[in-house]
Amino acid sequence: MGGQLDARDGAAPVDGTPGVPTDAAGRPMVDMAALRRVVEYYAQQGWTDGLPVVPVTESYLAEFLARTSRAPGDVVLRMPHLDRVCTVRAAAVNAAMAGCLPEYFPVVLAAWDALTLEGYAGRGIWQSTTGTAPLLLVNGPVRQRIGLNGRGNVFGSGVRANASIGRAIRLTAINAFGLHPHQLDQATQGTPAKYTCCIAENEEDSPWAPFPTDHGFAAGESTVTAMLIRSVVHLEARHTTDPEQLGRDLAGTLARTGALVHETISGCLVLGPEHAHVFARAGWSRTDVRRFVHEHAVNTREQLARVGKDLVSRETRWRVPAGHPDAVPDTAAEEGRDVVSVLNSPEALLVTVAGAHNAGVSAVAETFGPRGGAPAIARVEDAPTQGSTR
Repeated sequence: MGGQLDARDGAAPVDGTPGVPTDAAGRPMVDMAALRRVVEYYAQQGWTDGLPVVPVTESYLAEFLARTSRAPGDVVLRMPHLDRVCTVRAAAVNAAMAGCLPEYFPVVLAAWDALTLEGYAGRGIWQSTTGTAPLLLVNGPVRQRIGLNGRGNVFGSGVRANASIGRAIRLTAINAFGLHPHQLDQATQGTPAKYTCCIAENEEDSPWAPFPTDHGFAAGESTVTAMLIRSVVHLEARHTTDPEQLGRDLAGTLARTGALVHETISGCLVLGPEHAHVFARAGWSRTDVRRFVHEHAVNTREQLARVGKDLVSRETRWRVPAGHPDAVPDTAAEEGRDVVSVLNSPEALLVTVAGAHNAGVSAVAETFGPRGGAPAIARVEDAPTQGSTR
C-alpha cells in the first residue's frame, strides 16, 4: 500500500502501488494485515469521520484530477476566519477517501461551487452549536450517469454515489478546515446529516419540471443545489387527497416552535411523489405550494408566549420571552398582527420532489435559507474522462 497521501493538504509522496495480484482462479490476493494497518494509520491521524476511509495513492488521485479541467491548486472554498482554504487536490483526496469513484468528482466540485455561492460555509456557521450540515440536491443527466438515488430511502443508506458524495464534503471539512468535533466544530448534539446528506431529485416521478428550471437553468443541465440544514422532519399524510389539507399539514410541520431560533426561518419541502401529484392534480404549481404554505405556516402570539418566544432580541433578532432585558416587538407585532408568520416570504421556502412513489410521505428540511434570495445552484462540469473505473 505504498504512496499514501496526507488528507489535510494532499502532500505528494513517492508512488509505488503495484497491481493487485490474483491466485490461479483469478481471485484477488490482498495483504489484509497491511490494509488494516493503513486504515488504522489514517484513523490515528484524525483523518476520518469516525468510519474507516479508503487509502489513497498518487496514481488513484490522478484518476480524480483527470475528471476536471481545473488545476490541482485551484481553490474551491475559503474560510477566511480560519485562514484556511480547500484546493481541488485536497477535495479530490478527501473524495477518494470518502469512497467516491473518480466519475463522481465533477459532482463533488459542483457541490463546493454551490456551497461557495450559498456563503454560509465561509462564515463560520458550519461550526455552529446548532449542529448544521449541508444538504446537496442533484439534478440532471448526471444522476443516471453515476447512479444517484432520488427514489426509495433517499435520505437513507445503500447507494454509493449519494453516501460518498455527501461524505466527501464532511471529510474535507474535517481535514482541510480542521472542523473536528469538540474542537473547531462546536455542535451541541449534531445531526446524522453531518456524516452525509446528498439526494437526487426524482425528476421522472415529479409532475413538475426539474427544480433548477425555476431558477434559470435548462431542464437538461446537471446541477447541484446546496442548502445548510438544521434538521429533517418527516411528515406522514396518507389520509388525504385534498391539496389544502396537505398544505396545512406541511405548514404546521414547518411552524413548530422548536425551530424558531430567529425571528423567522426558512425551509425546503422535499415532497414525496404522491404528495407532489396531489398538488399537481389540483392544478397547483410549485409556486402555488410555496405561497399556500407561507400563508398558513403561522403561530399565534399566545402560542409563542407559551414557549417564551413572543418577542425578539434588539441586537440579534433571535426570539426571546417577554421580560428579557433585550426584548423588543417582532416585525408582526410592529405591524399590529397577532398571527406571526414563520417564513418572511414564499421565496424562503424551496420545493423539490424525492422519494419513492409508494406512500404519502414527505419531509421538511429546516434551512438557513438562501442568502441573497436565490438558491445556491452550480452546474456540474462536463470534463473529459479517462474511461471507467468500475
